[in-house]
Amino acid sequence: MVTQARAFTTRALIVKGAAIAFERYGYDGASLNDVVEAAGTTKGALYFHFKTKEALAREVIVEQERQSHAAVEAIEESGSAALEQIVMVCHEMARQILEDPIVRAGVRITLELSITDGPHHPYETWIAGCARLAARAIDEGDLREDVDAGALAHFIVSAFAGVQLFSQFETRRTDLSRRVDEMLQVLLTGLVPPRRRARLDKILAAHQAPQTQT
Repeated sequence: MVTQARAFTTRALIVKGAAIAFERYGYDGASLNDVVEAAGTTKGALYFHFKTKEALAREVIVEQERQSHAAVEAIEESGSAALEQIVMVCHEMARQILEDPIVRAGVRITLELSITDGPHHPYETWIAGCARLAARAIDEGDLREDVDAGALAHFIVSAFAGVQLFSQFETRRTDLSRRVDEMLQVLLTGLVPPRRRARLDKILAAHQAPQTQT
């Protein structure tokens, strides 16, 4: 049991070290020596758990997706109105990008690898969750009845991806939370029915997401 626990800890350190290296240098620029240095472990330990840099990159993406999935699930179980939950999900994704190197690295290398032979549907869980929430928000009367829930979910995730990328270019994401606020305000102002506009400020203020297990 002690050996298994030590192996699990070492593997986690290697994944985090890989995330730091990938975030800093990109997939092509990062070397396995960079990973070893960031992880504070040995090359032998790295090769015991991961045989190639590609395997490491895919593990970082898997971990990023796991965290995103956990966030969506926790928010869906919060009992809040569905449109408020969409706002929570967007701000939780922004928080993860700002605070977690694995998420930042996952975002970067997903983009880099998707150009070639990497994952082509990296945001499926988030899109599916947003589509469910959008359909509920229509039923709850907070979104117009003519809104296509699936199309809206794709647009929200696509818009977020662009906003966070532009925020990285402009300010190294120091303004990301404010830019997400702006994105949601512009988007939802046109989609909330006039009879529900009085709720819009409350909906947009729904930043706090439930705590998720990492």
